[in-house]
Formats: sequence, structure tokens, C-alpha cells
Amino acid sequence: MKVRIWAFVAVFSLLLMMAAEIVFSVRGESLSWDEGDHIFAGYMSLKTHDYGLNPEHPPMVKMVAALPLMPLGLRVPPLLGRWYKTECYLDGRELIYRNGPSDGGRYSANTIIFRARMFVMPFVLLLALLTFLVGSEMFGTAAGLAAMTLVAFEPSLLAHGPFVTTDATVTCMLLASIYGLYRWVKAPSLPRLLTVGLACGLALAAKHSAILLLPMILVLLAGELVGRWVLLRRSTTGAALWRRCGLHAVKLFGGVAAISILAVLILWAFYGFRYAARPAGLHLDSDMEGAAHGLKPFIAQGVLLFAHHRLLPESYLFGLCDVINVGNWSPTFILGKVFTHGVWYYFPVVLAIKLTLGMMGLLLVAAAAFFPGRFPPTRELFFLIVPAAIYLTTAIASPLNIGIRHILPVLPFLILLAAGGACALARSSKRWLYVVAALVTVHCLSSLMAYPNYLAYANEAWGGPSQTHRFLTDSNVDWGQQLIAVKSYVDQHNIHECWFAYFVAPFILPSDYGIPCRLLPTADTGGMEIDVPPVVHGPVFISYSDLYGYEFGSERLNPYQDFIARQPDAVIQDGVAVFNGDYSIPMARAIKYVSDAWRLRQNKDLPGALQNAETAVRIDPEFINAQRALGRVLQDQGRNAEAAIHYNQALAIARTMEPSAQEEPVNWISQRLAEISKSTAQKK
Repeated sequence: MKVRIWAFVAVFSLLLMMAAEIVFSVRGESLSWDEGDHIFAGYMSLKTHDYGLNPEHPPMVKMVAALPLMPLGLRVPPLLGRWYKTECYLDGRELIYRNGPSDGGRYSANTIIFRARMFVMPFVLLLALLTFLVGSEMFGTAAGLAAMTLVAFEPSLLAHGPFVTTDATVTCMLLASIYGLYRWVKAPSLPRLLTVGLACGLALAAKHSAILLLPMILVLLAGELVGRWVLLRRSTTGAALWRRCGLHAVKLFGGVAAISILAVLILWAFYGFRYAARPAGLHLDSDMEGAAHGLKPFIAQGVLLFAHHRLLPESYLFGLCDVINVGNWSPTFILGKVFTHGVWYYFPVVLAIKLTLGMMGLLLVAAAAFFPGRFPPTRELFFLIVPAAIYLTTAIASPLNIGIRHILPVLPFLILLAAGGACALARSSKRWLYVVAALVTVHCLSSLMAYPNYLAYANEAWGGPSQTHRFLTDSNVDWGQQLIAVKSYVDQHNIHECWFAYFVAPFILPSDYGIPCRLLPTADTGGMEIDVPPVVHGPVFISYSDLYGYEFGSERLNPYQDFIARQPDAVIQDGVAVFNGDYSIPMARAIKYVSDAWRLRQNKDLPGALQNAETAVRIDPEFINAQRALGRVLQDQGRNAEAAIHYNQALAIARTMEPSAQEEPVNWISQRLAEISKSTAQKK
């Protein structure tokens, strides 16, 4: 009884501590990249049953986050029929930042954001509780408490747990699904079977990656069959062996069928049991054939088959296509290098950087327990290793490499393995007990030292959070969450004029937080007219995701490449570098003229396009896009010899780009030069 009481007290204390860590850290963080999109989509899903504003993610998390906003009577911006991502991101900004007192409303952006975050935070707390339950049932109470402690101080879970995104929730639901399956195969019953179906359905409604539950479950049940076969062979042979194994297989895979049906019904429930993504009169930007374009043939055929027979909601299938396609063009930044595609070693390196040294030490200790035979292979190990291996292998094979959040579901399984193995060794020897206790302490201290900036966490071997930007970017470091801190810095230093290259503009603007900076162009501000003078008078703020320019796909396309070699005068929240002084940023200045040149060319205004392209080349002759634009406009005017000069200059620049970045510009320029050669030959 004493053990149970102390376990209860420890669990409650850990939950309280974890909630406090999250609440106090997240209050100092501005809206991150995806949150406005999710909040608006969830609000409209509840209010108008429109599931097509953010189809790239299932609706559960978005709807939960929007629940506390429904009674507030918020002013909703009108839909303008824009591309669905533009529509939802920009309308999300309007919903959040235009309902405050200065706009005639009652609720500040910080109030709206905090309410939404607090409604999704329970999922990560439930995850912590689940690790205790799983660890206790599989390896004993001590292992359960150890696992829960590791979760309560895991920087990546603390960072992403409160955000209105899908990653922490699917992590919780995937663990719940596998744990429910484990309990069902141990002691089959109808309530346990229904619990598995419920957890799987909630996982599917949280994020598309939950479809990996199907191969996980099939492999786990196949392992159960093999285990049953080995066990029965000791006492049964011949036809009786086959009959008993066959009956067991029917029971197991009949259960899979029931789980699948229940899970799909729950998914349909979140879409109101309606196939159409949007209410009457509104449609998605593309039909399913268009959405499936670019997918591998067998995947596209499967999606279209499901769509034709309406086996899954339209929005879910459309979003699945979008998620897969996004990875085909997303660049990667890893270990200080930019790639135009994914790299296989991205997620292993991310784990090496983002896991605490204490956690990695515990994994090594667990390996020492499991592999030499001190802890024989069991169902428990199988149920922890298989889901983690399938999820991580799939992520490694995917070209989408933008953050540890995409493998967040792997962490609870690693933590449970570490806790189970470490506790097994600790029980065998006091010496191992001291080692395990020291490693858990190192894990907790490293996490506490990173408070409150958990998002940028890197372990001490990589220099800590202040150095993460040298190796990783995007949601590993800088996800748009620093604007509150930037506002404080601006106020403290009495800054009234400044420049800002910010990762999430135009979907979230510095001006939304009262920051008096003018924007500098980034890969995401292409639709904005941004005039950059010949000399920019600082301070200049550059978010680390923009400083390294990974979204441009090449160092040669990064306007801020020269700043990397400069020592910033300050760094805000481990994600925004501050440079005082006066700077010439020619490529940033030329971007506007290149954009205008292409726009005017499309509008058949060749003289205007030529003027802008010439201006861009004059400002920065080493900007490959300026040379390409000028060459194209000259070619349109029939001035092929002059066009060829600029194409060849662009080609020379392209040859200096990273190998992965050369293919597109080299092919494009080569095609233009071939057109000129053909035209010249025809004239002769």
C-alpha cells in the first residue's frame, strides 16, 4: 500500500511539474508557424463544418483547440476564395490578431492563443501518464516512474506539447493504441478490443502518419502468432497444432478487422460522416486526380480507389496526398549544409543532437541489459521496438526533413526501452543503480538548463541550445515563436526603426506584436512588395531559419549568407540574431525587381519587365535569378545573342551551387540555350 501511495504522489507531482514547465515556458512564446492555420481551420470546422480549409491535417486537434474560442463571439474574416493554404494562414492571422481592443474586439491575441494551447496541452500530460502505466505494467513500478520522469523532462515533448499542432497528440494516441493492443493480446476481452479501436481512431483523426498503425499492428500480431506457434510446439504436433494456431490467427486478425472498422468510424465522425470536404457551394482547389498527381502510381491508384468508393472522407484523402507531395519539393538543412531534397541520415543526426546525453546514456545501459541476455526477448520488447522501428524507418525514407517533431512518436518507445532496461540492471546491482540515477539526473538537469527555450534544445555535446542553429533549422530551432521576446528586446533598447527577416512572415508579422521593424524579403514573402534600400541601417533582426536560407535551397540564393560569418550583437531566444550597424544586402534588394520582371512579363509588358530585370542584374550580377530573368525577357524580344550572354552567366553561377541545387537551374538554362541555338539555325 505504501508503494502505491508513493507512486501516486510521484505521478501527481510529475504531472504538476510538467504542466508548470509547459505553461510558464509557452506564455513567453508567440504564435508558431502552423498554429494560426490550425486554430482557424478548427474554428471553422466547428462553426460551419468546413473541413477543407486545412485538409493537410485531420481535424481532431484543430477542433479541440478551437473549443474554448467558440463562446467568445470572435469576428471571423470572410473567405476570399484564395488557395486553401493562403486562405487559412492569412485568415488565421486575422482571427487571432484582429479581435483585440484596438480593433473593437474583446480578446487579445495572447489570450486567444493561450486558451487554444491549454486545450491541447492535456494530450502531452496524458502521454506522460501513459508512459507510467505502460512502463509499470511491462517492467514494474520503478520503470514506470523512471519513464514518466524522462518524459516530464524531455525537451522536445515540452517544446511541442502545448503547440496547436498535431505532433504531440498523435504521439500520445499512437502509444495509447499500441498499449491497448498489448493489453488485448495478453488478455482478450471486448472492452479492451473497443479501447484499441477508440485509440486507433483518435490517432487517425490526429495526423495522417497514424496510418502506420496498420503495418505496426500486422507485424505485432504476426509476432504473436510466431510466439504462439513456438509455445504450442512444445506440447502439440500435427493437425492439432495447425488447428489451434489457425483459430488463434482468426481471433487475432478478426480483432484487427473490428479495430479497423471502429477506427474508421471514429475518423468519419470527426468529419461529420460527410464525404465532401466543404459545405454546399464550396469546393477544394483541386479534384482528387489533381491532388494525387505526382504520387507514386500505386499510392495514387489506392487514393483514387478510396475516393471513388468514398471509403474515407475527401478532406482526409486530399490531405494525405498533400503531405506526401510536400516532401518532394521541401529542402533540407543539416549540419550546416543545404540540400534541395531529403537525406537519409537527417533523423538519426537529429536524435543525436536533440536527445539529452542522459537519455542516450540510458539507451546504452538498456542495450547492455537487453542484448547480452540479462533481459531475455519478450513480448514487451517486441511491442516497443517494432512501432519505433517502423515509424523511424518510414521517416528516414521520407524526403520531408524539417524537424524532430516528425518523429516525436518514436520518443516514448525509446524512453520506455531505456527505463525498462536501466531498471532491470539497477535491480541487479547497486553500482548500476547509481549509474542509472546519475543518468536520469543528467537528463533532468540538461532539460532544466534549457528552460524556457525548449524548442531550440541541443545537448551539451553539440554546444547546447545556443548552437543548435549551426546544425539544424526550422521547427528544431526557429518556428516563429520569438516575437514576444523580440518585442521585449526592442522596448528595452528603445528601438524605433529596424529591419527584420522573419521566418513566418507574411503569415505572422512583427507588427502583430508591436515591433516597429520593416520586413526584409525571405523565401516566404514572394507575394509582398518589399523595397530594400542600397544601405540598410540597423539593427537588423534575422531569424536563424532565414539566416541560413535553407528554404531558398542553396547558399547562392541566400540573401543573408554574408551575415553567417558575422558575430551577432545579440541573440534572442536562441532563434533571432541581432546585427547592429549599416549593411548593403544586394540580393535582398534585387529580389523585388526580379519578381516584378516575371510578373510584368506574364502581363505581356516586356519593356517594363526588361527595365526591372536590368535593374536586378545591375544591383547584384551574381544573383542567378536576376540573370535568368534578364535572359528570358531578352529572348522574348528576339535579342537572342544578348540573352545567351546572360544565360551563360547564370549557368556559370549555377555550376558553383551545391550539387543537389544545380539540376533545376542547369536544366532550365540549357533548354533556353537550346531554343536560341535552334532559332539561330532556322534563320540561317
